[in-house]
Amino acid sequence: MPKESVAVIATLLVATFVVILNETIMNVALPRLMLDLHVSASTIQWLSTGFMLTMAVVIPTTGFVLQRLTTRTVFLLAMGAFCAGTALAVVAPGFEVLLLARVIQAVGTATMLPLLITTILTLVPLERRGSVMGNVTIAISVAPALGPTVSGLILQALSWRFMFVFVLPIALLALAIGAKYLTNIGEKDVSKLDVPSVILTVPAFGGVVYGLSGIGGQGDDGSTVLAIAALGIGVVSLAAFVLRQVRLQTGGAPLLDLRAFRFRMFTVSTMLLVVAMMALFGSVILLPIYLQQVHHLDSVTTGLVLLPGGLAMGLLGPVVGRLYDRIGPLPLTVTGSVLMVLCLWQFSLLTALTPVWWIVTVYMGLSAGLALLFTPAFTSGLNPLPPHLYSHGSAIMSTLQQVAGAAGTALLVSIFAVATAMSGEEAGIRTAFLVAAVIAVAAVGLSALMRKAQAPPVPAE
Repeated sequence: MPKESVAVIATLLVATFVVILNETIMNVALPRLMLDLHVSASTIQWLSTGFMLTMAVVIPTTGFVLQRLTTRTVFLLAMGAFCAGTALAVVAPGFEVLLLARVIQAVGTATMLPLLITTILTLVPLERRGSVMGNVTIAISVAPALGPTVSGLILQALSWRFMFVFVLPIALLALAIGAKYLTNIGEKDVSKLDVPSVILTVPAFGGVVYGLSGIGGQGDDGSTVLAIAALGIGVVSLAAFVLRQVRLQTGGAPLLDLRAFRFRMFTVSTMLLVVAMMALFGSVILLPIYLQQVHHLDSVTTGLVLLPGGLAMGLLGPVVGRLYDRIGPLPLTVTGSVLMVLCLWQFSLLTALTPVWWIVTVYMGLSAGLALLFTPAFTSGLNPLPPHLYSHGSAIMSTLQQVAGAAGTALLVSIFAVATAMSGEEAGIRTAFLVAAVIAVAAVGLSALMRKAQAPPVPAE
């Protein structure tokens, strides 16, 4: 590839890594923030919930934004918002300002991954996309794994504000490099923004994600009822959103172009990613519960136990990408999905006597299986799309990942809570992981359908 293209992709990759690292850096700090800011557990959770809801609402609009504005403009707006939110978090005097800072950060975070993927699809030749997409795995897997570990180490010696102090200079450096070297790619679209579609994204995606997260949170009866109501409103609004996008496809400009689903490999790959994300998010939630409540490890040690798995997934990404370009997706995805099922089944056998080294080993195996799935699924799913659907395809995949993560967390944590109430924590963990293994069996069937995409055809209207 030309040096200019490599520079653009490298800049976007570093920026995406930073914003996704920030997404999980807050989780370990919530108990400290409750004490320092003098708020309750239900209030402090909004620092994570508000971030997630903003992501869920903004991501569906990125398909339109990436077509309407230039690459450089979108990057400067996204990273500018992220840096502004991070700086505000550093000096936040109380909870309300910190929550506003997290929302501003989320606006920038939601835009970066679709921008990175769309840029890769535009600049990288079809036969090289697997290798380049493999590098994206570093951002989407290593960064979330590092977040809790980094924040745990910072909180041992410093104030919670230093979590943002740590992120801010890296983000500002990425913004400065992008402002100097980033060039525009592709062509702008002149389509108009459909305001009703934008309005519908709030109750549709926000309602679904909030409802699923609230049900999974196992709060009091009032919060559970509110979560179920939000989920109901979200499902109805989501149906209305989909119907409007379908109608706009014939005579207007849809906010999220669902014609990407006309391409079979995009549909299969998206379904495979949904199953994989449910397994990943569910495991990331359940394993810390098991390690802290059954093995009685502290938060920093828990983060260090999970760190090798995240690192393994990220380091395998480029290797899997090169293998994809050489042998195609089928051997990789079938191996990855079988490995995922076996590791989740092993987790369903956990007891209080299970050694920690075995947990680390199995989690690294699960991470390797997911690495074998992510890069081929992203690449095979997006390759067959024509250029005008690149941004919409990446936005659809990113949106469904958020929904799948919330759904997997809600389902598995709810099963854990019910089984724990009946038979204790060990039984709850085993039951939840067994359900996750059963769900993951669907990935084996989907993996068998994966094929290497050909050059994008001209779609028939």
